[in-house]
Amino acid sequence: MIIDQELLNHLSDEARKNSRLRASFDLRNSTEDLSQRMLNAIEPGTVIPIHRHQHSSETLIIIRGKLREFLYDESGALDKVVEMEAGGTCTIMQIEKGQWHSLECLKSGTIIFEAKDGPYMPISAEDILDNKIEE
Repeated sequence: MIIDQELLNHLSDEARKNSRLRASFDLRNSTEDLSQRMLNAIEPGTVIPIHRHQHSSETLIIIRGKLREFLYDESGALDKVVEMEAGGTCTIMQIEKGQWHSLECLKSGTIIFEAKDGPYMPISAEDILDNKIEE
């Protein structure tokens, strides 16, 4: 598979049309794959709840655009903010297994590559924090 600008533009267009302001493109060969690989197009205003992955770390690579990744401690307090921008000083981030995190899209047309270990598992309610946390 070749991932070119045409595919990235199409994915960004889909995100802009989507009520959630995001769209994903699955890069797995099948649902039986033992890893998760996807492109995610996100737009400013999309809501990514504070969540964690208890069974896998997560690798993020920013392909286009700009975002802020927020990391939280176990009590839900904001611990660190990392700005990622394509071509910038931070383009790849490894989020440790169990780390509470979220992100904010800062630029239209932002696309990230995400990878996690294991087959796809929906995030359970216990792995999403309430909106009580102050940023």
